[in-house]
Amino acid sequence: MRKAIAEAEVGDEVYGEDPTVAALETTVAEMFGHEKALFVPSGTMANQLALSSLLEPGDELLCDADAHIVTYEGGAAAAVGGISTRTVVGSPAGALDVDAWLAQVRRPGYHALPTSAIAVENTHNRGGGAVLPLASLQALADVGPKLHCDGARIWNASVASGVSFAEYGAVFDTLSVCLSKGLGAPVGSLVVSTAERIERARARRQQLGGGMRQAGILAAAGLYALEHHLPRLADDHARAARLAEALGAPAPQTNLVLLTVPDPFAVVRAAADQGVLVGVFGPSTVRAMTHLDVDDEGLDRAIEVLGSIIRR
Repeated sequence: MRKAIAEAEVGDEVYGEDPTVAALETTVAEMFGHEKALFVPSGTMANQLALSSLLEPGDELLCDADAHIVTYEGGAAAAVGGISTRTVVGSPAGALDVDAWLAQVRRPGYHALPTSAIAVENTHNRGGGAVLPLASLQALADVGPKLHCDGARIWNASVASGVSFAEYGAVFDTLSVCLSKGLGAPVGSLVVSTAERIERARARRQQLGGGMRQAGILAAAGLYALEHHLPRLADDHARAARLAEALGAPAPQTNLVLLTVPDPFAVVRAAADQGVLVGVFGPSTVRAMTHLDVDDEGLDRAIEVLGSIIRR
């Protein structure tokens, strides 16, 4: 990947002159069966640009209460997009009870603000890397409001479920997809949608300071990751399953393992002292994540260290 970065052919991407960025955008758009894609610095920006291309200020977005869009993006939907969000509460994070969601969709009339779009997250971060069933997503898409996918980990969802990227793409009006996370690129995400929406997102990206010049050095990393790192995501899933079994955690669907402990901060500190990095994920939860920098030897070490700490 470093070699690909060093050898990348570049141009001024703000003027649409970077051939490596153009190649990445075309590749990703075709993977998901959409017309266009737009390369941006981060997943948060990709989500917000996608939403701004779907919704006008004041429009309502429906998402779940643990969605990344309303949990980890600094209130950007409201602060930047002027979007009104309403959340579905009551089901476990990562679950998709279609009937419960459909019951929350507001229709026009009686001075109520209608639901203009629905956002889902696949895989679901706070749901422990849960994969949303394709049939459930299709049922949501059939009800009328536009549908956005926060697909930061859509690669993991596809590898775990066998659902193709094109099948996922056919369900959604917009997607955000991330090149870091399991794919291992240092930076970058893309918005995927129609040509019209992508042009709108491009103009919005410039307003937000997301225009990049010789961005081909970053896009080259993404192209390398798509070519070389997609198939190996199954290795991450297998290692996560082994980690969960060894530590008595619920079996994961993908690469996230959630550990229930009395004091997560103490566990994180003790593990870090021994060179194992995990994160606090709630008042009684630690999140461990397998990825391409964790091999079998590293996993064995993590099992040894975390197992010892949890037993204490």
